[in-house]
Order: sequence, then structure tokens, then C-alpha cells
Amino acid sequence: MATFAKSTFNASVYSASRPTYPSQLLEYIFDFHRRGAGQGAASWQRAVDAGCGTGQATAHLSGFREVVAIDPSAGMLAKAKTALLGDSESRVGGPKYAFAQGSAEDMKAAVPEDGSVDLLIAAQAAHWFDWRQVWPETSRVLRRNGTAAFWVYAEFRLPKYPALASRITDYAQGTDPVRSLGPHFQRPGRTILERHLVDVPEPPADSGLQALARVHFCGTADAPPFLPPQADVRPVLMQKEMRWRDLLAYFRTWSPLLTYHEKYPEDLQRADDVRFLAEDLARVEGEAEDIRGGDIAVRFWKDLRQGALEAAPDVPVGPDDKVMVEWPVALLLTRKQ
Repeated sequence: MATFAKSTFNASVYSASRPTYPSQLLEYIFDFHRRGAGQGAASWQRAVDAGCGTGQATAHLSGFREVVAIDPSAGMLAKAKTALLGDSESRVGGPKYAFAQGSAEDMKAAVPEDGSVDLLIAAQAAHWFDWRQVWPETSRVLRRNGTAAFWVYAEFRLPKYPALASRITDYAQGTDPVRSLGPHFQRPGRTILERHLVDVPEPPADSGLQALARVHFCGTADAPPFLPPQADVRPVLMQKEMRWRDLLAYFRTWSPLLTYHEKYPEDLQRADDVRFLAEDLARVEGEAEDIRGGDIAVRFWKDLRQGALEAAPDVPVGPDDKVMVEWPVALLLTRKQ
């Protein structure tokens, strides 16, 4: 994804502010991998994380002897290396880590040996892939009974405030280039994520890969209408109680925000207006426009807090007060036959 390679992109802030993956999700993937071995024992020799970012998913692969982390961004890769190894070049105990700049479409430099990978994962990266190249490369690197698992988390939700869903959609998927980040996302990748990976094609018949198992951890009541009737829908796994100020920090990591401010640099001049708090609307008359000042991310943050205050006046929405946030996860699984 081009934004993450820009010199202005801050990988440290991204790492600190993005949600982490629940252990239940990884256990679901590992169980799928175990079952692929049939009556034999599954192999846990080598795992590859393609599009590793800052290493959040890579850290879950500690049960393998060797872990290869691949990412197109040198900054992301450096952050992953620090997160996994600290200040050392190697680690005593646990897997042997290797790091390589590259992509899921071409892993030759990082994984030159065919049929040498037991588990290939990609977390929050699959919506950027060119699947015409990824499927052959996936088939090349996986050993027999090896597993590939690709997942993304889609638009965040505030489950205690369902009425705010339309505000979130307007901000993230709207069409107004001044009031929404929607036009500033890189497409079609973002659209594929918004549609929970339903548009990812099946592996070619001659690839040696099984048909995809598609699992949607989005909750039955909130399943999006574009999922097919036979979709495997399961309860939400990815939830986190956050301070409202941490939710704003998460908004700061969105790739289109950087693009937005490149186009509208004057918007940043109002960013320090974050000191004006949404709950002040309950006490101050006639200051709504000022209180909703700040750059586009701050204005959205305040609008959400104001909406939450209107929905539940007795629940505080100060920067250090907490709110439950959840993300629907779409997971694709396949095996090498």
C-alpha cells in the first residue's frame, strides 16, 4: 500500500494505535492447520507473514521454528524487527526470525525454496493483493497440507451506540472529498476491505489449493447485506475497550488521512482545537461550531462523542473515559493439496 511507504508515514504511531488481533482468531487458524494433516501430525517448521506491517500478527507465530516476516515498507519492517527482537539481532528461545522487504506477489527473495512453508498468513493486507499473482505464489511456497490464512478487519463499530453507525459510514465511505475520507482511500483495495473480502477470487483450479473457507466474525445481527445467504457468520472476536483519546489516535493511523492533508494542508492548521471537548455542549450554549473545530479527524471524533452523549447523557465521554470498540473480521482459509 503506497501510503505506508511514504517518508511522512509514522510506523511507530501506527503500531501503538492499531488494534491487536485476538488469540481466538489465531487459534481458529491453527486448528484449521492441525485438521489439514488428517491422521498425521501437522508441521510447525516455517511460517511466513506476508505484509507483516509492524509485526502484530507475526508475534502470534511463536509456535513455529522459523518465522519469515515480509513487507514492502522498510519502515514497517524495521518496526516489526524491533517489536519481535528488541535491540538484539537474534533471540534466545522461540522461533528464528528472518526479515525481508518484498510482497505476497513475489516471495522468491525471502522464500526461495518451493514447498517449504507450513503456514502463510496476511493480516490487514489481503485487500491490496493482486490475486492473479498471489495464488500461484501461495501454491509455490506451501508444502503439502500447508495452510494459507488471509484476514482483514473492516469498519470499526461502537456496539453501545448503534445509532452512530451512519456517522461512521459517512466519514469513512462518503463521497464528499472535503467532509469524508472515502474518496481518499486507495481503491479498489479499500472497497474489497469494506466488502469483507467477498470479492476475492477463488484459487485457480490448477493451483493445487482447496476452495476457500470464508468465515465472517461479524455477528449475525450485524452481518452486512452483501454477504451471501450461505455465509459462515460467527460472533465478533475483535473487541477492545479504549479511551476516547486512544480512539482519536487510531483515527490518526488511517492511510487516507495523510492523503487528505496533502490535498488540504490548511485543514491541519485547526488541529490544536482538540482541547475543546464534546461534552462541553451539555454546558455551553451557542458554541457548537467552535467545539466541532479541529482537523477532519478531530471533528469526526468530537461528532462521535457528541452523538454518544446525546444517546446516553449519563455516560461520560471525556478523553480519558472509555468506550467499547469492535471490528468485524473476514477470514479466508485454504490448504495445499
